[in-house]
Amino acid sequence: MEVLIREIEERDYRDVLEIWNSEIGSSFTNESFRSHHDKFKGNDNYKAFVAELENKIVGFVYIMQCTPWTVEGDYFWIQGIAVKSDMHGKGIGTKLLEHIENYGKEKGVICITLNTGFKRTDAHAFYERNGYTSGNYCYGKNI
Repeated sequence: MEVLIREIEERDYRDVLEIWNSEIGSSFTNESFRSHHDKFKGNDNYKAFVAELENKIVGFVYIMQCTPWTVEGDYFWIQGIAVKSDMHGKGIGTKLLEHIENYGKEKGVICITLNTGFKRTDAHAFYERNGYTSGNYCYGKNI
C-alpha cells in the first residue's frame, strides 16, 4: 500500500470536504470550502496536505505556522487532520503526521500543537501513539 502525501490541489477539494464533514463533523459547503482555501493561497504560513492511495484521497492535514510571543521559534498548529473511517488503522494518519513533522524540521519550527475534543478518545490514543502529549486545556469563545 503506497500512500502519497502531497500538497492539496483544487481537484482535491470535493474529496477533502467530504472527509472533513464526515470525520470531523463540520458543515462546510463546497462554496465556503473553496472560498476559505482561496484566502490562504500563496501564503506559506498555511499548508494543506492530502494522503492519496490508488488515485483516491483518503486523508488530509491542515497546518498553520505561528510565531508566539512567549518563546523563541515558530510552531505548527494542526487545524484539521482526518482519515476516511474505512482506512483507519492502516498508518495513513501517522504518515500525515510524519510528513508535517519532517516539513516542520525543514522550516525550523520547534513544535507542533493541536486541539481535539474531550470525547474523541480514539483520536487521543492515536496522537499519544505518535508521541504527542496533552499538557493543558484550550478555551475559546465565539464573539
